[in-house]
Amino acid sequence: MKNYKRLLQYMRPYTRRFILAVFCIIMAATANLYLPWIIKDMVDKVLTEKDMFMLNVISAGIVITFLIRGVFYYGQSYLVSYIGERVIIDVREVMFKKFQRLPMSYFDRHQTGETMSYITNDVAAIQSALVSQLIEMVTEGSILIGSLVMMLYLDWKLSLLTLVIIPLVGQAMKIFGRKLKRNGTVIQERMADITSLLQESVSSVRVVKTFVREDYEINRFQKQNILNFQAAMKNVQLTSLLTPTVEFLAAVSVTFIVWFGGYEVLNGELTAGALIAFLTYAVNLANPVKRLSRVYGSMQKAMAAVDRVFEIIDLPEPLSDKPEAKPLPEIQGHVVVDHVSFGYKKDVLALDDVTLEARPGQMIAFVGPSGAGKSTIANLLPRFYEIDSGSISIDGHDIRDVTIKSLREQIGIVPQETMLFSTTVRENIRYGRLDATDEEVEAAARAANADGFIRELPQGYDTPIGERGLNLSGGQRQRMAIARAILKNPRILILDEATSALDTESEKVVQAALDQLMVGRTSFVIAHRLSTIFNADQIYVIDGGKIKEHGTHEELLKKNGLYSYLYNIQFSKKNVE
Repeated sequence: MKNYKRLLQYMRPYTRRFILAVFCIIMAATANLYLPWIIKDMVDKVLTEKDMFMLNVISAGIVITFLIRGVFYYGQSYLVSYIGERVIIDVREVMFKKFQRLPMSYFDRHQTGETMSYITNDVAAIQSALVSQLIEMVTEGSILIGSLVMMLYLDWKLSLLTLVIIPLVGQAMKIFGRKLKRNGTVIQERMADITSLLQESVSSVRVVKTFVREDYEINRFQKQNILNFQAAMKNVQLTSLLTPTVEFLAAVSVTFIVWFGGYEVLNGELTAGALIAFLTYAVNLANPVKRLSRVYGSMQKAMAAVDRVFEIIDLPEPLSDKPEAKPLPEIQGHVVVDHVSFGYKKDVLALDDVTLEARPGQMIAFVGPSGAGKSTIANLLPRFYEIDSGSISIDGHDIRDVTIKSLREQIGIVPQETMLFSTTVRENIRYGRLDATDEEVEAAARAANADGFIRELPQGYDTPIGERGLNLSGGQRQRMAIARAILKNPRILILDEATSALDTESEKVVQAALDQLMVGRTSFVIAHRLSTIFNADQIYVIDGGKIKEHGTHEELLKKNGLYSYLYNIQFSKKNVE
């Protein structure tokens, strides 16, 4: 229960409400304990002694009891639900913040749907543990303890006989609880698989329809659904076995009570009303035990979700600011990569002893075969990943010695695949600088050659663009990304094959916007089409994680090396076409 205790720590801000909620739960449960005593007085005093006054007291007592019970029931339901919802909001927020802080390497290893499942499915299971299960646990626990007290008061010998069965019930719950928790983990993992598959299939719906793979995707989903069904039924099987096991043990206990209690009534040691009240309390005792066993099973299932949530919260954050890290001052853009080595996987280097320099305002280009390590350099500069050895400095500041926020605020990136949000055009561009005015947003769009097509949209800059901007063409999305980067006004710019996915006409428009964006900035261009980098100050040819050659376009052609080979392949194809 270590993680459950951690979960309860999130209830600290709501301690007063929680204490009041527990008070309401106990008072509502106490009202239930009064009913068997009413039966005792009805049999022993009203029916046996013909006491009319007691009949009136009992009648009034029933009405008052249920009125009080109703008030406290409302209090417990409202307060516990309020606390549960608030705690879930807090946990969900903590998890979202954690995902925002996790390094890129985490998202390289985990599917988007799996990440979403933590915040949806697992947090929903925690909500059950905190609200409905908590109410039942405190309610049934109060009735259980209250019934035991009343039973001891009525007849201590019968009570001791009843208590013999409790250790057996506890052992049964312990055995089943371990199995339920293990199965609960499987259920949460199956739900994560379904969420991942759903997210993947929906986000790739164009590919699915292009290849006519609807039936294939349906079969994939059905298989995952069946696996989830099997795990759920295993949980039902365990829960269904636990309840009758506890009920049988309780029935054995009640049988002994009936026999021994009847024996005491026949011998005059106990009144008939007291025996009926005792049996009612015994049933009250059995019902809480039965319900607590069910709650315990559900709690164990929920604990699997709690464990998964805290596994994420406890993940280390290797990319974080040093305690002595200082903000990076406004830079000129002098970048030095000094003997840098890095691998995404252990013992597999993506970059091997790379050294290069970019002076302020220069355009540095990276070319080479796919998987050579070009994009890796772009990932290391803003510290999306931590280098294994060597150093990267900007204006003499090692990027590991400055705060990540101040570093990334001065670096702009235009990726190959532009990610836009399902909001308006204006807000997507403003994402580059949130405090930008409408005039600044529109000026950035004009600089990116985007103002023309934006004004032709139904609502102009206030047009919602749909999820990931799919309502726009590739060239339009890319120009919006450039406008976003212009608005940010970074000193260092990274262009990661920003035009490789565009047609010739769109490429010309986008390239013109990029040329304007690069003016006065230190630019790193990862190029697939060599025609876009002929004017680069330095071109670095990378293969197998190593720099094979570097120089200007003309210098590299004269070397007749890998760059010349790549150039001849591209332009011989164009000539043939």
